[in-house]
This record gives sequence, C-alpha cells and structure tokens, in this order.
Amino acid sequence: MSTIPITKRGAEKLKDELHRLKTVERPGVIQAIAEARAQGDLSENAEYDAAKDRQGFIEGRIQEIEGKLSAAQIIDPASVDAGGRVVFGTTVELEDESSGEPVTYQIVGEDEADLKLGLINISSPIARALIGKEEGDVAEVQAPGGVRRYEIVGVSYV
Repeated sequence: MSTIPITKRGAEKLKDELHRLKTVERPGVIQAIAEARAQGDLSENAEYDAAKDRQGFIEGRIQEIEGKLSAAQIIDPASVDAGGRVVFGTTVELEDESSGEPVTYQIVGEDEADLKLGLINISSPIARALIGKEEGDVAEVQAPGGVRRYEIVGVSYV
C-alpha cells in the first residue's frame, strides 16, 4: 500500500474524528438500535432501519479513517527545509499576474483540502504547478477559464 502524505494538523483532525466516532457516535447508535428493538416488530420499524443505516455509515467511516491513518506519512511543515522550494506542507504567497491580487495557499493532503481556508490538495492543478518552484518564479496554471500565471512572492514552512 502506498503512503498518503498528510500534515501533522490533518492527522490530528482525523484522530479527533476517529475518537469522536468511537466514543460518542457508535455508543449513541447502539443505544438507538436497542430502543428501536424494544418497540417490537422490526419489519416495519423506521427508527430501527434508520439506526442500522447510521451504524453502517459510522462503521464504514471508522474503517476509512483507520486505513488512512495506517497509510499516512505525517509531515510537519515546520520541520521541512526544502531550501526555499515549494514542497508538500509549504505555505505559498502568490500574486496573480493579471489582476495583481495576492493569495496564500498551503499545500496539504486530500483529506485536509479546503479552498476557503487556503488549503489546497497536493494533486490539484495549482499545487502541481507550484511544486519545485522558488520565490520569484512564475507558475502557469491551466484553469477552466484558460491559463493563469502566478508569481511566487513568498515561501514558508509553518
């Protein structure tokens, strides 16, 4: 099995979700199933069916998170020193050459990506265009509206 890169913060979020699923969600759904069983006939019991569906979702998510964590290569961006190059975990300050608009992104794993928070997936077109570049370089990104050019203003490992 190949490793999945994930930042330290992303791994902690997954561990927190796993803990919540195992200690809060799983016992809650088990209690809901027990209460639905106590009502009698299970063949026409919507509460029982809903609780069993929820249980299946929770168990599936637990397995998914455990699998991701077991295959994870946890990278602490603060301990990375790539000599000023853009790598996984790097926070990059960019300037759109056409509009002059500044943007800041951190390159993270698939599960952590959230564009609203400036977290972009390592396999996204913009991240792929930035990897290996340095401050002062220009990255060309193939966007749906055409090619966009970004100048790399700053590279940091935080």
